[in-house]
Amino acid sequence: MTTPEERTKSILDTRDFPELLAGAGDVAIPGLVASVAKGLLRHYPLTVDLVVSASTLPGIWADPDTGGPKGRAKASVVLLAAPDKP
Repeated sequence: MTTPEERTKSILDTRDFPELLAGAGDVAIPGLVASVAKGLLRHYPLTVDLVVSASTLPGIWADPDTGGPKGRAKASVVLLAAPDKP
């Protein structure tokens, strides 16, 4: 069960993750990004959590299922393989 403290820490840590990546240059350890991302998502709010938050605090959150003109947009990720180094 995720506690409010764990959920808040997840939001803060996940916000910091892209900043860390932006300043990291080359990532030399295979699987590091995926491993850190998996750990961050462990306590990240689920869609149901956002729906409840939106109904309670509509000035802070939008309902994720109706948050835009075309509803919820799904993010897509493209994974590119790094070229083999000679």
